[in-house]
Amino acid sequence: MSPKKWLATIGVTSVFFGSLLAGCGGENAEKKDGEGKQGEKVEVTLAGWGGNPTEQKLLQQTLDDFEAKHPNIDVKLEVISEQAQYMDVIKTRLIGGEGPDVFYLDAFEAPALIETGVLEPLDEYVTDDFDIDDFEKPLLDAFKGKDGKIYGFPKDYSTLALLYNKKMFKEAGVEVPKTWDELREVAKKLTKGTEVYGLGVNPELARLYHIAESKGGKVVTNNKASFADPKVVEALQPIVDMHLKDKSAAQPNEVGAGWGGEMFGQGKAAMVIEGNWAIPFLQDTFPNLEYGTAEVPTIDGKKATMAYTVAYVMNKDSNKKEAAWKLISYLTGKEGMKTWTSKGYALPTRKSVAAELGYDKDELRAPLVAGASYATVWQQGTNLPIIVNNFNNQFVSAFLGERPLAKALEEAQETANKEIESK
Repeated sequence: MSPKKWLATIGVTSVFFGSLLAGCGGENAEKKDGEGKQGEKVEVTLAGWGGNPTEQKLLQQTLDDFEAKHPNIDVKLEVISEQAQYMDVIKTRLIGGEGPDVFYLDAFEAPALIETGVLEPLDEYVTDDFDIDDFEKPLLDAFKGKDGKIYGFPKDYSTLALLYNKKMFKEAGVEVPKTWDELREVAKKLTKGTEVYGLGVNPELARLYHIAESKGGKVVTNNKASFADPKVVEALQPIVDMHLKDKSAAQPNEVGAGWGGEMFGQGKAAMVIEGNWAIPFLQDTFPNLEYGTAEVPTIDGKKATMAYTVAYVMNKDSNKKEAAWKLISYLTGKEGMKTWTSKGYALPTRKSVAAELGYDKDELRAPLVAGASYATVWQQGTNLPIIVNNFNNQFVSAFLGERPLAKALEEAQETANKEIESK
């Protein structure tokens, strides 16, 4: 089966959130791959989804800086406004031979797209001054193929951290929990009936994957669902028990909130586990809220968190590969990444940039940065879209008390694997 036909069979899912080099290759390669003769302009297309106005301004500034340093390269930015439809659009364009030269790729979607063969491996373009070792390893590894080659360089990321309401903690006389056992006890003391819950919970696999595997079980084995493993059930049961038995946890929609950051900002949860995206939201929407952040509590003495990351990748069919690489290398190099992440809306995947911007010591962002080195990246093989849909449907039913967790996950696993086998 050809790569493009194989690509067309992939199920489409929504995307979960989200140095300057001279390049390589000789004169012949430059002419072949679209760098152009001296004085000629080359247009490189860059596709991504839209962000808030500040993010769009930062991206445009970074692109303007790149064009100033590369006067022979123009960047045509194509913003696909609906993030949920982004991969739909990209796959359709790739199938039709009209894909952009460079585009965003979420780690969640990366394994399946890499396997189709439509992406250009980037290893041969890299020179020593690009400093691959500067990237946080889990984030870089997310864009490696089974062949060990790198198909994308991560542009930014977020991990998860514990956000806690300082005023509520002081009034309850409790300390910031360092373990999940401590968190459960603290949550009870912080709960005030249905007015304030100790913990706001997102009952979905994207937020719970690291917890699910904390007791030694595996959510996915050999590209099939294995989350009915008793060890996974054991790891997740306390989350369900906090909701049903302790009455100390709730999901946002149970208190009329749209998501965890809103639930926390409204004072309906004393703690939530959220990403970097919550910080600018809370600053803008709840500027008077006094809160702190901490690393996600440990389980059995082990640190764990999730990471969500997006890379710049190159279309293998691009006829402007040298120019496309120069763009990627600038955007994911130290200079371009510093500009893009300078306002804190996104965290830099390069350790040196995080240190230069002070995020590793920032009062609110330091716990998020600390988690990058040990985080579980939100991806797992080519069948994760099927697996996550079935997990989420049944886990929520258990969280709401409609059925036992073990039974719910057993049914979800069976359905997921039947869908995988019938692909």
